[in-house]
Amino acid sequence: MVKHRYKVREIAQQAGLSEATVDRVLHDRPGVRANTRAEVQQAVSDLDKQRAQLRLNGRKFLFDVVMQTPARFSAEFRAALEAELPMLSPAAVRCRFHFRETESVADMVSTLDKFTGRSSHGVMVKAPDDPEVAAAIDRLVALGIPVVTYVTDVPTSSRVAYVGIDNRAAGATAAYLVDSWLGDSASTVLIILTSNIFRNEGEREMGFRSTLRSLGAERGDPSGRRVVEITDSEGIDETVFERVQAALAAHDEIEAVYSIGGGNTGVVRAFEHAGRRCRVFVAHDLDSDNRPLLRSGALSAVLHHDLRADARMACRVLMQAGGGLDGMVDERSPIQVLTRFNAP
Repeated sequence: MVKHRYKVREIAQQAGLSEATVDRVLHDRPGVRANTRAEVQQAVSDLDKQRAQLRLNGRKFLFDVVMQTPARFSAEFRAALEAELPMLSPAAVRCRFHFRETESVADMVSTLDKFTGRSSHGVMVKAPDDPEVAAAIDRLVALGIPVVTYVTDVPTSSRVAYVGIDNRAAGATAAYLVDSWLGDSASTVLIILTSNIFRNEGEREMGFRSTLRSLGAERGDPSGRRVVEITDSEGIDETVFERVQAALAAHDEIEAVYSIGGGNTGVVRAFEHAGRRCRVFVAHDLDSDNRPLLRSGALSAVLHHDLRADARMACRVLMQAGGGLDGMVDERSPIQVLTRFNAP
């Protein structure tokens, strides 16, 4: 007799079928319609979900969220996470937030080390890919505190998962959009990075540059478009404004921007101040700065990902690491290409 994790009676009640029919399906006997087999499979899946819900009943989780990022992004992610927390019922999930716009690696390590003596059930972190940060994550995991990296990965650490987009693919998508919209013009592209210490920004830049070269080669121009880079802007509007101003003064042919790190209001101001036109402007994340810029047409497109889906995934992965769930897998977030015509 084939053993099953649920009694035939339970499955029959869930499926609304007779016990005899369910028994035939479980033993793979002939004479059962395909849709009836599907109903039994769905019933088993539903019972799995109910078992998981029962396992979460009464469970309490306290997660710490650590992010080094411009305030506009951390505010968007906090709002998304807080909107998702009630959806994690019947478990009770609370979060503590630790946000910094700028922070040294030593300060980030100090923040992470604080949780080793606290009752944290998991940590979500956006941090530089640095050996000291990886070691701090390893210390947390060794103490039984699971860690999820978000937006940017620290792959050499013992983190249980990375949650976010495929950053190299995002850079390649940006290159395709920029190159397509520029057409046959010989315009130079300005790349703006927050800092070179974040892995996600480096991956986006590599994806962008390599795809731009490939697209140039397809046109018979193996060197591709010229690229000018600004780094260490910290995504702060005033710093970005000053550095873009300097770049525009030094390069008359800049007519496109790929903003990897933000500060896009400063970019728009710099072009306006110089009396120059930005023909194509691609950025990341539909935050409080980018929404009006996209709506006005100052931004050509925004590469976005569903922050609520990311928050839900990060929480559920940490809950799984704590024995509250199972079946979660490490998947990349879909990249959404938003314009002023399809932005929510």
